Amino acid sequence: MSDEVRGVLLDIEGTTTPIAFVHDVLFSYARDHVTQFLRDNSESGEVRADIELLRQEHAQDAGAPPLDATVESIANYVEWLIGCDRKSTGLKSLQGKIWRRGYLDGSLKSQVFEDVAPAMRRWHEGGLNVSIFSSGSVMAQQLLFAHTNAGDLTGLIDNYFDTNVGKKSDADSYRRIAADLGIDAREIVFISDVVAELEAARQAGMKTLLSVRPDNAPVESDQTFDRITGFTGLTRFV
Repeated sequence: MSDEVRGVLLDIEGTTTPIAFVHDVLFSYARDHVTQFLRDNSESGEVRADIELLRQEHAQDAGAPPLDATVESIANYVEWLIGCDRKSTGLKSLQGKIWRRGYLDGSLKSQVFEDVAPAMRRWHEGGLNVSIFSSGSVMAQQLLFAHTNAGDLTGLIDNYFDTNVGKKSDADSYRRIAADLGIDAREIVFISDVVAELEAARQAGMKTLLSVRPDNAPVESDQTFDRITGFTGLTRFV
């Protein structure tokens, strides 16, 4: 990449990882295992903290199913949130813990596109900061990149950011990330398949690239973004 870029900030779903893996594998795994996970771990302090976050969200959610103290009720609400693809901090934190069990016992292995590992390695060796910004929890992100079909990629990633830094459609989130990294926003390129996220990052001053991967949703926008179909042939910043 050129001297004007010091950092690469990556979305996951539809950018490094197929959408189908997230929706058909990860979400399904969490949905299928949440009840037993809660039965086994509901007394854990970190799980109780997630449940409290879910209760707080439920209190603000008029369309949600009823929620009481039973495992079945909490699991039902979690399944409903997953079905809505809700970007809920409590949900994402709980999902990460459920997925951790699956990764550790070998029933889960994450997928990245074949050009991701070589590109990350090239950027890392070139001295660029490589960071992830996803609505999934930091734990879920680290687990995903530690157990990929291309091996453990966590050694190539410098930082992880989740919704604790702010919404992905909020320009202030990207300003906070740049400040945390100690890199001028103008020296960071953000790659995502979601126009609203790219618009927010551009507003914050970052360079942007639209990821167009197989099975990604068609993109219609009044904004013009440079489009890439993978990380191999990046030309604007190389």
